[in-house]
This record gives sequence, structure tokens and C-alpha cells, in this order.
Amino acid sequence: MGIGLGITLLVVGAIISFTTLDESLIDTDLQVVGWILMAGGALALIMGLIQNAQRANSSHTVIEERRGAPDVIERHDPRDL
Repeated sequence: MGIGLGITLLVVGAIISFTTLDESLIDTDLQVVGWILMAGGALALIMGLIQNAQRANSSHTVIEERRGAPDVIERHDPRDL
């Protein structure tokens, strides 16, 4: 989720920052908003990559415990008697 969110924020920030939009409806500087979104996207992308690297680096240990000996069944052939 972190990588997808980072890419989405980067794309939306680039669209807002580098296109000419009508700023008469909004009283904010859209270029600044675009750069902030791109910075957040880059941060989310880096954090997502770090999380994936840590997840792939984990190790699992299986502990198998055996108690007692297996049951031994002695079979006698009646012809041997």
C-alpha cells in the first residue's frame, strides 16, 4: 500500500504543479500544493520500500519437538515356533 500511495501522490502532485489550472476558484498557490504532494509521495515511496525490504529479510525458525520413542510392534510368525 505504501508504494502505491507514494506513486499516486507523486503523479497527482506533478499534475497539479506542472499544469496550468485556473486559480481563480482557489485562493492558494497550486504549485506549492503540488510540490508538497510530491514530497509526501516520495516519502511514502521510500517508507514503503524500506518496509518491503524488512519484510523480505525476516527469517522463520521451526522447532520440532519429539517426545518418546515410536511404538514398536513385535510380530511373530507362528511357523517359527
